[in-house]
Amino acid sequence: MKKIFVFLFIFLIFLTTNAYLVTKKFAFKEKEELEIRGVYISYLEYLTYFKDNSLTVNKAYIQKILDNINSLNFNTIFLHVSPFSDSIYDSKIFPYSYTISGVEGKNPGMDYLEYFIKEAKKRNIKVHAWLNPYRISSSSDITLLSKDNPAYTLLNTNAVKVSEEGIYYNPASPKVIDLILKQVYELISNYDLAGIHFDDYFYVNRTIDLENYENYKSKYNEDISLEEYRFNMINTMIKSVYKLIKDYNKDLIFSIAPDGNINNNYIYHFADIKTWLKEDGYVDIIMPQVYYGFDNQYKPFIETLNEWNNLILNNTKIIPVLAFYKVGLIDEMAGTGKNEWVNQNNIITRQVNISKTLNNYQGFTLFRYDYLFNNNLLNKNSLTELVNLKNNIGSDS
Repeated sequence: MKKIFVFLFIFLIFLTTNAYLVTKKFAFKEKEELEIRGVYISYLEYLTYFKDNSLTVNKAYIQKILDNINSLNFNTIFLHVSPFSDSIYDSKIFPYSYTISGVEGKNPGMDYLEYFIKEAKKRNIKVHAWLNPYRISSSSDITLLSKDNPAYTLLNTNAVKVSEEGIYYNPASPKVIDLILKQVYELISNYDLAGIHFDDYFYVNRTIDLENYENYKSKYNEDISLEEYRFNMINTMIKSVYKLIKDYNKDLIFSIAPDGNINNNYIYHFADIKTWLKEDGYVDIIMPQVYYGFDNQYKPFIETLNEWNNLILNNTKIIPVLAFYKVGLIDEMAGTGKNEWVNQNNIITRQVNISKTLNNYQGFTLFRYDYLFNNNLLNKNSLTELVNLKNNIGSDS
C-alpha cells in the first residue's frame, strides 16, 4: 500500500514544483480569524439569472446578488467557478460553462469570476472558488461536450467514464490529478481569492477505477482492498492540492464540504475525513453538510454536529453548511421529524447559535442563495428566518 503513496507523491511533487510554482501575482493580507458567514452561489443560480441575458443585465444581477448578501451582514461567498469540467472565468484549461453562456465553450463576453471578485471587494465580501473536481456532465450525451474540454480528448481513455449517471473523471488516473492541480493553480495565481473549495462529489461511479485497481495489484503484488485503494486515491489528491495551495500562499484557505452523514463519506464517497481531521496537511476548514433538523429521527442536528466537531484532532476549523433550502418545507428524509421545518421558523438561527459554541468553530454557511432571495422560492418561514438571522449575526464592524 505504501508504494502507491510513494509513486503518486513523487509524481505529484514533480508536477507541482516544476510546472506550477512561479512568482506570486498578488500580495495577500495576513489571514484574519474572522467569523465566516457564507452563502453558496451555485450553477443553478447562473441558469436562473445569467443564461440568455445581456452583459449589462448580468452585471446588474451580480451586483444585486452581492447587495442582498451584504444586507444580511454575510461576508463570504462560495462561488461555483467550475461545476462541470468547465469554467465561469477565462481559463486556458477548461471551456466556458454552458450554465452562463447556454452552450459549453461559447464565450459569454466577460470573465464572470473576475467581475464577482471586483464587485465583492467593494462590499468587503471574500470569494472562495468552488470546484467539482471530478464531475464532467450530468448527462451521458458526449455531443454536449465542447471539443476544448479536456474531458473530450480523454473520452477513449480510462481517465473518463461515461455511464447512465453522467460523465465523470476517474479519481485513480494520474492525468486527472494533474488536471485538478493545474486548475487550482490557474485560479490561485490569476485571481485574488480567499480560498479553494471542494464539495462531496468524489467517487460517483462504482466501476470507474477497476482497471487501475487491478493493474496496481498486479504490478505491486500487494493485497489491498478496493475501498482502501480508493481512500488512498482521494487522500493523495487532497494532500497534493493542499500542498500546492500552501506552497503558493500559506494564507489561502482550502476547504471541503463532505456529506453530513459521516458514514456516507466512507460507504459512498471514499472520503477519509477522519484522516483529514487527525493528520496535518489535508484541509484548513471542514464544512460538513449538516442538512438536518433538531428533530430528525436518524441524524439529529446537535448530535451530528458534535460528532463532526469531536473528530477534529488537529488545527482544522469547522464551518457547518446549513440547509436553508429546507425552511418551510416537509423533509421526507427526516422520519418522524419531517414536519419540523414547516412547524418552526427559527431552526437556522438556533443552529447558528449552537454552532458558535463549538471549540473549533470558524463560521457557518447557508445553501443556497436562491432560497434566501428568490421570491419564487421564499415562504413565510424563510422570510422570518431571514429577519432572525439579520438581527442575530451582527456585523464585522
